[in-house]
Amino acid sequence: MQIPFLDIYITDATVITIVTVILFIINFLLAGGLVFLERRSAQSVWAWILVLFFLPIVGFILYMLFGRTIYRQDLFKLDEDDKVGLEHLVSEQLEEIKHNRLTFSNAVAEKHKKQIHMLLYNNQSFVTSNNDVTTFTDMNNKFAQMLKDIENAEDHIHFQYYIFKLDNIGKELYRALLKKQKEGVSVRILYDDIGSRSLSLRNFSDIRDAGGLVEAFFPSKLPLINPRINNRNHRKIVVIDGKIGYIGGANVGDEYLGRDPKMGAWRDTHLRIEGNAVKSLQLRFMLDWNSHDTRNNMKHEDHYFPEIDSVGETTMQIASSGPDEDYQQIKYGYLKMIYRAQHTIHIQSPYFIPDQSIMEAIRIAILSGVKVKIMIPSFPDHPFVYWATYSNVASLMKMGAEVYMYQPGFLHQKVFIIDDEVVSVGTTNVDNRSFILNFEVNAFMYDDEEAVKHRKIFEEDIKHCEILTAEKYEKRGLWIKMKEGLANLISPIL
Repeated sequence: MQIPFLDIYITDATVITIVTVILFIINFLLAGGLVFLERRSAQSVWAWILVLFFLPIVGFILYMLFGRTIYRQDLFKLDEDDKVGLEHLVSEQLEEIKHNRLTFSNAVAEKHKKQIHMLLYNNQSFVTSNNDVTTFTDMNNKFAQMLKDIENAEDHIHFQYYIFKLDNIGKELYRALLKKQKEGVSVRILYDDIGSRSLSLRNFSDIRDAGGLVEAFFPSKLPLINPRINNRNHRKIVVIDGKIGYIGGANVGDEYLGRDPKMGAWRDTHLRIEGNAVKSLQLRFMLDWNSHDTRNNMKHEDHYFPEIDSVGETTMQIASSGPDEDYQQIKYGYLKMIYRAQHTIHIQSPYFIPDQSIMEAIRIAILSGVKVKIMIPSFPDHPFVYWATYSNVASLMKMGAEVYMYQPGFLHQKVFIIDDEVVSVGTTNVDNRSFILNFEVNAFMYDDEEAVKHRKIFEEDIKHCEILTAEKYEKRGLWIKMKEGLANLISPIL
């Protein structure tokens, strides 16, 4: 090709070279602007640099889908009246802790005031002490009780899940919610658009026609593509009449009841709470709901936050975290627990891909004589994630941690216990995805009875585990070693 008025000829190869150079420059500028100008760990920066430069253009598309940072802005907001009430409660409790006026009936909560202060100050997680907690390790029992509570609902049902499948248990819950909506009980359903990708608002037409409200979190306006695919609302929250709350690891689907032959006897942990901690769950649901339904915003109304007589003695905080936050709130809670531990640390998580801060804290605990026990599944549901998990727990096993691999089915609960004193149960895995990318929620309980109960559950689970030994780990084949190496390389962005 000849350029007019110039005695210059451009070959097809030259055009390709020019285009390649231009695309490389654009990719370089975008990499610098998008990665270095956003807050993220050095590990994550280097991982994304590898992706962007080894996969030009394709890497940029992947970054736009999976790597962008969310800024708080107006995503989660409260009306001024609600905000004033929350800030007053938080500031009042902070002031009481500061002047040593906030006292607790149990010695464990008194002992762990610093952690309570941290979550209160940094996460506005107000502390409550009148809670009664029921723990479910069999999700058949959990959903059976939830259906009873739904049937007895008188005012409202707020239902939020990452995964909501309209299979057998899903349809049973759907029918129960529809029945209550027709009876005049207000029903709101919030599901994650990625986690529940088989759903659309059309699936809830009966409930919506009856007056119920349904929303998807970060819904996509593009078919088959969701620009927010990497930022998932992983929370599982149910609030009934402002008096009963559910929080834990299990979603809505038949596999969570052990009905999937591939996943086997599903092992999860979920809590049913009565007491003032339900107000925290209600507030979290309200914030999540208002972020996506501007026409039917929830207001701070008395029937959402009824007065609750003392029903129990468990002291707890409901902490939440997400990519909109400046701090990794729940990770900080885990770190504080690890550094506070004097005797034992028990961890159950399906995914164990922590950042350097968590790994170093656990190593320090082991070297300090703290007995560390970690339980993971014995087979993967996400291969790369599993092999990174396997490699991480093996490195701690070599230092003296006891690592157990659950055999009967998939282990999915997220439980963290220290010293038979503090226990955390919720949706947060021990990995960067939960700490940085997902929206999560956990209950931190400062109660020796609850901690001992969960430690005994852990010990019962050990009976169904195979212990990971150095001999077993060293016998892994070359193929597994290669998968571990690749998984570790990309673990900051898994």
